[in-house]
Amino acid sequence: MTLTQAARLGVSTFTEAPVRANYGQDPDVVIRAVYKQVLGNTYILDSDRLKSAESLFKQGELTVREFVRKVAKSSLYQNRFFNNCFTLRFIELNFKHLLGRAPNDYTELKSHTDLFEAGGYEAEIDSYINSDEYLTAFGEDTVPYYRGFTTQTNQNTVEFTHMFQLLRGPAGSDLPSSVSANLPVLTTAVIRGNASAVVAPSGGSTGWAFQGDSNTPNGVGASREGRIYRIEVTNRKAAGVVRNRSEIRRSNQVLLVSYDQLSNEYQRIHKSGGVIASITALN
Repeated sequence: MTLTQAARLGVSTFTEAPVRANYGQDPDVVIRAVYKQVLGNTYILDSDRLKSAESLFKQGELTVREFVRKVAKSSLYQNRFFNNCFTLRFIELNFKHLLGRAPNDYTELKSHTDLFEAGGYEAEIDSYINSDEYLTAFGEDTVPYYRGFTTQTNQNTVEFTHMFQLLRGPAGSDLPSSVSANLPVLTTAVIRGNASAVVAPSGGSTGWAFQGDSNTPNGVGASREGRIYRIEVTNRKAAGVVRNRSEIRRSNQVLLVSYDQLSNEYQRIHKSGGVIASITALN
C-alpha cells in the first residue's frame, strides 16, 4: 500500500523505483546507489572507495548482492557502524541498510544479538544477505532500498511505525555524530512491543521534530513483568570479531532486557566471561 503522507513525513524520495543492474544501466549509478544505501547516506571519499570490488562488479564478476556484501564487510562499514556503536545500534542499522526495514520484534532482535555473540561480525552480516527475505525482496541484481515505511504482508501496525525512527529523510545520515548518535533508537519499543512515534522531520511548524522513545517506562500495565532493565556489562568478548576490537569496544556494553529474560541473560553474560556492573529498572 502506498504511503499517502510520504512527502509530509520526509520519505517521498524513497518511494522512487529501485535501482537494478541490467544491460542498459550505467554500473556507476548502481555503485553509487549501493554506497548510499549500505553506508546510510554518509559521505564517502574517493580514497575510501572499494576500487577492487567496483572493478569486479563492472566486469560482471560480482552481482549487486555480492557487491553489497563487500561493502558491508569492509573497514569502511565497520568504522562507521560497528567500532563506534553499541551492538544493538549496529544490529538495527544492519536491518535498515541490508533489508531496508527495522527489526520487527524482540525475538528477531535477540536472535541477531545471539548470532553476533556466537559467530561474530561476518556471520551477522551474512545472515541478512543470505536470507530468503533478502533474495525475495532484492534478488541478485537490485540494490537494497528502504521498504519498511510501506505496509507489507504479515506486518502489523506496531512494526510499521519503527522505520520512522531510523529513517529521517534524505538529508539525514546514520553517522554516530548524527541525532541518534551511536545508541540504539528502537530497542525499548521493540522489546515492549510498543509502537514508535511517527513524527515529521525538522522544519515543520512545531520546530525540531525528531524525538526519542516516549513510551511509558514500565510497559504493559506498569507491572514487574512489563519493566525493562538496563544491564551494564564489562569485560565481555564476542566471537570472531575482526581486528580484536571487541575487548575495547564492548568493555562498557549496555543491554536492555525484559523482566522475563533477566535470568537467561544473566547466565549468558557470565558464560561469555562478562561481569555485570549494574542492573537498573527503567522506571
